[in-house]
Amino acid sequence: MDIIWFGEGKKINFKMIKDVEVSFITVNYNGLDDTMELLTSIANLQKNDISFETIVVDNASKEDPEPKILSNFPFVNLLKSSTNLGFAGGNNLGIKHAKGKYLFFINNDTIVSDDLVEILLQRFKENDQLGMLSPKIKFHETNIIQYAGFSPLNVLSRNFAYGNKREDGSEYEEFLNTYAGHGAAMMVPMKVIEKVGAMPEFYFLYYEELDWAQQIARAGFEIKVEQKAKIYHKESMSVGKNSPFKTYYMNRNRILFVKRNFNGIKRFIGLFYLFFIVSPSKLLKYFIYREKDHFKAYLNAVKWHLNTPKYE
Repeated sequence: MDIIWFGEGKKINFKMIKDVEVSFITVNYNGLDDTMELLTSIANLQKNDISFETIVVDNASKEDPEPKILSNFPFVNLLKSSTNLGFAGGNNLGIKHAKGKYLFFINNDTIVSDDLVEILLQRFKENDQLGMLSPKIKFHETNIIQYAGFSPLNVLSRNFAYGNKREDGSEYEEFLNTYAGHGAAMMVPMKVIEKVGAMPEFYFLYYEELDWAQQIARAGFEIKVEQKAKIYHKESMSVGKNSPFKTYYMNRNRILFVKRNFNGIKRFIGLFYLFFIVSPSKLLKYFIYREKDHFKAYLNAVKWHLNTPKYE
């Protein structure tokens, strides 16, 4: 076992594995209980005939995860950052240490099903042009779907998740094209990352997987969802549903995504809509309801685009 040091002198126990087929990468940020549940479900996959490693990236959590994780799951490669790198930054740190042919990015607040990896791997073995693949995602401890694929974003930068909040059934057992994989669970071959690059870190949180999927698609790869494979997700466990933090990044990054991925008249309409219709209406709503923190967060999201160099 090698000992690696990262950040502010923090130790990493790094188990060396040869000929890894799949690297699980998950980011922990103040969600150790969820991470432990995920690792328990991953540990159950060891009975399957697949060579895999599990990488946990801790994004400067308040509680040191090392004692609990490594005492219960010695197979885990634990990377501890001294700062919060965000969703993309944390996953990218995992990429730097991954040895797998396929990288499976998975939220720490998910639970894997026993046949998940085999089903996804089979699709990659059948299709060399497959660049990103997500399973169907169901709400934890329910038979209700959260995600079974994404529709394309329209000119107003809106889309929907197929099957969202519907009962799972035989109609959701297909292998389909999708606009993007879901950040909670997506598998990407290492060869694709080597060609396209890692996740765009300037988003920090939200929209990075949509942007990454578009980069992968523009490089000539296919983006798919395999609805026969499933994973269970405890939605919005780490970030408050209505937090100013979420208000800032969701709206800042929605505009950024349009700037980077829309062209021509679609880009013009999309930005006009966001700056001159959505922004005034949202700010007015926060003002009327005296939601000062959300008003400030949204205003800062818009101001960011006036004061920041282009990410295009």
